Amino acid sequence: MVLMRKPIITLLTDFGNKDPYVAEMKAVILTICPEATIVDISHEVEKFNIRMGAFFLASSANFFPKGTIHVGVVDPGVGTERRAIVVETDKDLFVGPDNGLLMLAAERQGLKNVYSIQNTDYMLPKISYTFHGRDIFSPVAAHLALGVPASAVGPKIEDYVLPDFAKPSVDGEVIVGEVLHVDGFGNVITNFSEDFLRGFGLNEGDLINVSVNERSFRLRLCKAYGEVEKGELLAIFDSYGFLEFSVNLGNASNFLGAKIGDKVKIKLNF
Repeated sequence: MVLMRKPIITLLTDFGNKDPYVAEMKAVILTICPEATIVDISHEVEKFNIRMGAFFLASSANFFPKGTIHVGVVDPGVGTERRAIVVETDKDLFVGPDNGLLMLAAERQGLKNVYSIQNTDYMLPKISYTFHGRDIFSPVAAHLALGVPASAVGPKIEDYVLPDFAKPSVDGEVIVGEVLHVDGFGNVITNFSEDFLRGFGLNEGDLINVSVNERSFRLRLCKAYGEVEKGELLAIFDSYGFLEFSVNLGNASNFLGAKIGDKVKIKLNF
């Protein structure tokens, strides 16, 4: 006997918890799909910080059951010509603005199709210029949870926004990426995935040449923070599979002078 689970919809926003915005999104979802289980990933993304939101979404999405629907709303372009989209991957569906927010997670899961949301049958009857999270993204997610196929929301598109932070680039013998997030410990998390770097032959114990904001460092890729002395800089693959720069019992962001969006380069001569 196969047990059917209730549909899961996650929410990620920069709305905070002071205002009723998140509750309104949940109200719309539950009105359309009362059986939905709604999970809050975070509503404390820094205002308008698409990179931070993308990192939070990419970090958490793979831990949910296959078929989860993820709604992301960090949307400084709300009300402009930016599109609303549904992204279909090998595992899940993502709903949100076409500003790059969804693409880091989608790339990690295996991006299949992107659809522009145009079918008004799956939106609220009245669309505001300032709250597409409630009026477009939430009802679309709820209808997807009811079994509406992603292709029903609108035409497939190929010219979606794929931001630089979604995938590092290779320039000769240098891999170019950037800082995705600085956590509460001051750890500097980059967009270099573990699988990506291992493809170039990088392994624990190797010394790597790194530059952050044109400042160069040579450091060891470790398995644990305690493999180096207190106050020493190291590299490590974090629990989400991203390359992280850390200082044992210290603050790597201060040590490196690094912040979100800063360019990071690694020379391919391990």
